[in-house]
Amino acid sequence: MSLGDEHDGQTRTRLPEGNTGDPYGAPRRPASRSTRSLAVAVGVVVLLIAAIAFANRGNDTPAGSAAPRGGGNDAPAGSAAPTAATGTRPVTGKNGTIAAGFAHDEQGAQSAAANYAVALGSVDMFQSGPRESIVRAVYDPAVADGLVKSMNESYSAGFLANVGLEPDGTAPAGLTFVSRTIPVGTTVKDRANGTVTVEVWSTGLVGLAGEGSTKPVTSTWFTITEKLTWVGGDWKIVSSTQAEGPTPVNGDNRASMADEIAKAVEGYGGFTYAR
Repeated sequence: MSLGDEHDGQTRTRLPEGNTGDPYGAPRRPASRSTRSLAVAVGVVVLLIAAIAFANRGNDTPAGSAAPRGGGNDAPAGSAAPTAATGTRPVTGKNGTIAAGFAHDEQGAQSAAANYAVALGSVDMFQSGPRESIVRAVYDPAVADGLVKSMNESYSAGFLANVGLEPDGTAPAGLTFVSRTIPVGTTVKDRANGTVTVEVWSTGLVGLAGEGSTKPVTSTWFTITEKLTWVGGDWKIVSSTQAEGPTPVNGDNRASMADEIAKAVEGYGGFTYAR
């Protein structure tokens, strides 16, 4: 299906196949996060934004990108759409552990953007080998080499230490590192010169779970903007940026114990996102 083909623009999500101890920095009650906890979470997000922004400087214009087939307009760029299931099957292809083989239309671009946001916000981004695999899987090959180099410089030993990780990006013994991006919704903001720009509104989790952790798992809200181009039979990112919010008011949920968070992270898998 081409960019001009009609679809209802709705969302489908497919599920994957397949208490004791002191609180890790957050009281067991409806609580506002401490200034220290919030600073840690914000610091992580800001540094990751800086890494992506630095790596993508000057890469906003794709080289040799193929224009999507078809013409016409289905829905205005930036228009919202309901989120009921459409019956459209999620992709079944894989590029390593990342979904691949998205449709060559706006729905496929939004699905790709959501799945790529998940990959780029994962724990694997904090280790050099897996990070390079992710970058090469989701980015346009024309920008991947420079991005890998810049990312390696940004994810320095000092940055990893600030996050609470070992120099190789692993968690200290007895702790579980958590880094997850969970898309809430997507929208197309622009179509031009063979590219589609998609915004992915997301919430995220980041921190160290486990007894004795001084960097508790906290939640953040942000919007990722990805410019995508059609390369080698799939959507690939040309450039990406990230901004804070929109952020809802915190609820009254109690903060969970350290082992509850660690077990949840280890026991609950992620999703394949399809728009």
